[in-house]
Amino acid sequence: MKIITSLALAAAVTAAGCEQQPSRLDKVTKVAAADHADSKPGAAPPAAMKIDRSGSVEDRLARLEDAYDRNAEAVDFLNKVYGQQKQQQVAQEREEPAEDAMFAVNVADEVKAGQVDGPASAPVTIVKAFDFACPYCQRVSGTMEELVKEYNGKVRVVYANMLVHPPAKTAHLASCAAAKQGKYNEFKHAFWEKGFLPYAQGHDQSKLGEDNVLAIAKDLGLDTARLKTDMNSPECEARIQADMSEMQKFHVNATPTFFINGKHVGGALPKEGFKKIIDEQLKLAEESGVSGADYYDKVVLAKGEKQFRSKADPKPN
Repeated sequence: MKIITSLALAAAVTAAGCEQQPSRLDKVTKVAAADHADSKPGAAPPAAMKIDRSGSVEDRLARLEDAYDRNAEAVDFLNKVYGQQKQQQVAQEREEPAEDAMFAVNVADEVKAGQVDGPASAPVTIVKAFDFACPYCQRVSGTMEELVKEYNGKVRVVYANMLVHPPAKTAHLASCAAAKQGKYNEFKHAFWEKGFLPYAQGHDQSKLGEDNVLAIAKDLGLDTARLKTDMNSPECEARIQADMSEMQKFHVNATPTFFINGKHVGGALPKEGFKKIIDEQLKLAEESGVSGADYYDKVVLAKGEKQFRSKADPKPN
């Protein structure tokens, strides 16, 4: 996905090097070391500090107050750090989709526009929100095509434009225009091979541009003059914006993102991972008694949640 994972971040930091900044926590270590200044040189600090219970109650209280005064700043700092981390955790949970949610993603316009691979009678609908300059979207594109073929009528994939990289907009507009000539899937497949891969391998941004897009369309036998006109039409512009608006309802902010009969899947999975979820959804569809052609509308859309629900939100009644 086009987000920085913790592993990627760690790799980036390692590659760039990092400075070890002085920490306010160092003061705690220095205080502890000072308390044991009477230990022998080179001796390791004791495994645990012993509590001095000698003297009167007043003496012991005075020692506790002194210890608190010496460590008050560090304790206050730790409390602030804990509070910040707790807030971050809560904020993160509010952006993570509820695992038990079935999201009612409306795909009627995408299907009508031809942004679909697989039959309308399929009981399992995979919605793929993607960007034409996203490497993970490209890597999983073949998997989507294979799943449609292997499940032989039981799976369809609906493609939703989710523009993350502005240079990819030309390709998204061209896919809309290609769909008007009945070749959405052909264009999408060809662009991954002849547009994105050369761009990714050679860092040649022109491969995402209009000249290359028109060349790809010409190879597919498309009417390039009509394609160019449709690419620049308000209708195709609106088509992309409509897809993105629908995805934003469900807090989609990275690509690829999937919804499998409404079940959110963030990021690309190995084929077996997709098949596991598909098989689970096929079983539910079969047990429902609803026909495959009606399942998405009568179950996912009718009973699913119309807006985003996070892990931190209660399940609606």
